[in-house]
Amino acid sequence: MIRKLKRKFIVLALTALFVLLAVIVVGMNLLNYRSVVKEADATLELLSKNRGNFPEIRGNRPDWLPRGMSPEIAFESRFFSVLIGSDGTVLNADLTQIYMIGSETAVDYAQKVLDDGKDKGFVGVYRYNRISEGDYTRITFLDCGRKIDLIHDFITFSIGMALLGYAVTALVICIVAGRFVRPVAESYDRQKRFITDAGHEIKTPLTIIRANVDVLQMDLGENNESLEDIRQQSERLSGLTNDLVYLAKMEESQGTLPMTDFPVSEIVTETSLPFRTLAQSQKKELELQIQPMLSMKGNAKAFSRLVSILIDNAVKYSPEESRINLTLEKQGRHIQLTVANPSVIPVKQEDLKHVFERFYRMDSSRNSETGGHGIGLSMAQAIAEEHNGKISASTPDGSTFVVTASFPI
Repeated sequence: MIRKLKRKFIVLALTALFVLLAVIVVGMNLLNYRSVVKEADATLELLSKNRGNFPEIRGNRPDWLPRGMSPEIAFESRFFSVLIGSDGTVLNADLTQIYMIGSETAVDYAQKVLDDGKDKGFVGVYRYNRISEGDYTRITFLDCGRKIDLIHDFITFSIGMALLGYAVTALVICIVAGRFVRPVAESYDRQKRFITDAGHEIKTPLTIIRANVDVLQMDLGENNESLEDIRQQSERLSGLTNDLVYLAKMEESQGTLPMTDFPVSEIVTETSLPFRTLAQSQKKELELQIQPMLSMKGNAKAFSRLVSILIDNAVKYSPEESRINLTLEKQGRHIQLTVANPSVIPVKQEDLKHVFERFYRMDSSRNSETGGHGIGLSMAQAIAEEHNGKISASTPDGSTFVVTASFPI
């Protein structure tokens, strides 16, 4: 559990860091791109107002020059314009302020703009602006090649720096993650030790109580109701103690449980058959659908206990005249064990989130007449996780309780 908590902490921290860096990188590059486009559109608007050329700028800065635009813009920019008649024919292509564009290329670019139907946009590395001049249409193109190259360089640089920062921070998080979860780990270890120690301490007085009950029954008779209640409750408490100790040991093992290849089909069959008699005694039917010759690597004894827990849980909490279905089959590279039973109480979706918690009961009254302790599914989950498997609960109709455990082959 502690290793899982550490992994979750690392994954959560790295995910948050990745999202943060992605937002920063994307935001910076979008702002950079918008700045380039805004500056290009302001320049094109100035050119369009003066029939595809810059007005003469001499002496002091004129009032009509847009704010933030350098008076040297006329000498820094490379541009051309194409004048088109009302019938779509090209009347004139002004290429005096650009060297790399010929008349045929200029006409092709103008035709692309007409086909696109937009007033502003890009054709290659050229930003354009289309305006009407009476019966004519003028399309002005501004060379943004150098600025687009700078945008690409900035994108590459920002992504590289973000990845470098992510790698360094991820390394630091992985190193210090243990320190963050250490208080939780220590508290969890103390809790497990307490359960184990308390369980062993409780066993002794329970054994003495049962021995004294036996002595009293010899004197007062075996039909004494009070003594029988004491015996039943002591046995119930003993069972609860054993389950808690077993659960604590399963959680303590975490990878140390001996694993060998074992025949899953045979183990499930051998474990399930005795429950048929128990089900029949309660007017219930246990139906088995077990695919033969299945095997996996794990602990046969622990796996058998998982099967017992699931079937016992199904038998206890199903009504009379009901059918309990156990299915074992291979699905892809996994072995899936499913136990389904009608439930004596409605199964709510919010209950499914908590059924694997200790002492949780779907019955709000927490009735213990069935003899359960509310930790069986917690034990099943611990066993499944020890085998690198996954276990989940579901309900298809609100009245059927289905537990599915999946194990890698």
